[in-house]
Amino acid sequence: MKNDSTTIFLNFVLAALVILGVLFALLSIYKGREQRRDQIQVQIQLQSVQMKRVVAQALLNDVITYNNTARSPELNQIIQSARPQQPTK
Repeated sequence: MKNDSTTIFLNFVLAALVILGVLFALLSIYKGREQRRDQIQVQIQLQSVQMKRVVAQALLNDVITYNNTARSPELNQIIQSARPQQPTK
């Protein structure tokens, strides 16, 4: 193969494309790891929220049980405000 300007230019283009391919592959790996890390953080936050919801529901159940034995209008108002509202049709 002759070492003329066309060959030099094509070799330069090929080298640039190889370098860009490597850079894009590294960027893809980095972004994939970042997304997995973010997904794990969201799952941890979701588990925390779910645990707090379970604790709040248990507390509400305890309050309802206590209110059944010692009727209190104030507790009735609190219980009614704490219960989720049913959507009206």
